[in-house]
Amino acid sequence: MCVVTAVAGGERVGCLVGFASQCSMRPPRFVVWLSKANRTYRVAWAARYLAVHLVTADRRDLAELFGGETGDEADKFARTGWREGPSGTALLDGAAAWFAGAVLHRVDGGDHVGHVLAPVGWGEGRPGRLLRLSDAVDIEAGHPVD
Repeated sequence: MCVVTAVAGGERVGCLVGFASQCSMRPPRFVVWLSKANRTYRVAWAARYLAVHLVTADRRDLAELFGGETGDEADKFARTGWREGPSGTALLDGAAAWFAGAVLHRVDGGDHVGHVLAPVGWGEGRPGRLLRLSDAVDIEAGHPVD
């Protein structure tokens, strides 16, 4: 599980993501799949860069905030620490690791759209066991699910 943040058009948003993977070694590429039902997808569509954060199991609060709340109703960034990162991205405090990536392509996969990213900056934060799907399966999605 990871948290993806996007900044565009004066908005700063983020969501918990369960579908993400490295998709190329040379050149390095990563894809994150965002649900068409959530606000992060709508802002990410206009964003040139996204930030991807790995979260430790002891920071489940970040997963609950970014997975269980919708940006349509709450300013998630007012409820957690963050800072500006490479290319104007929003980086969350307390992440185990993060990277910012330039959006190269978008691929429609049905109810999710894949955003293929080329890393432009990265860093490490706190150590610990990474949050897994089994740790977050009981977080009810903040956006409507069809």
